[in-house]
Amino acid sequence: MTALDAIDAMASLTDRPRHVAIRSAPDASGRVINSVQDTGTGIDPEIVDELFSAFFTTKPGGMGTALSISRSIIEAHGGRLWATPNEPHGASFHFALPVAPSAPPGTIAPSE
Repeated sequence: MTALDAIDAMASLTDRPRHVAIRSAPDASGRVINSVQDTGTGIDPEIVDELFSAFFTTKPGGMGTALSISRSIIEAHGGRLWATPNEPHGASFHFALPVAPSAPPGTIAPSE
């Protein structure tokens, strides 16, 4: 999910404030967790397991490929992508990636 997806999820709201938060933080397992949170319409619990399936979409005219492709790329780099509902409104999409090995400033860390 991108910030634009979060904004789209809140486009029809008229009864409450709209908020998007983008956060990054290290976790105890040596990964960095990145999150996009919104106060939009949320995730229907009935479809949460399908969100990352290829060609599944909730958007009119959507292709349903972005989350599936994103999950494949993140997992190929040793990470994880998931979604959670927000209380009382909205959704959060998170991805965690391992931190790259240290490299001298100005260089690119080698990939494993």
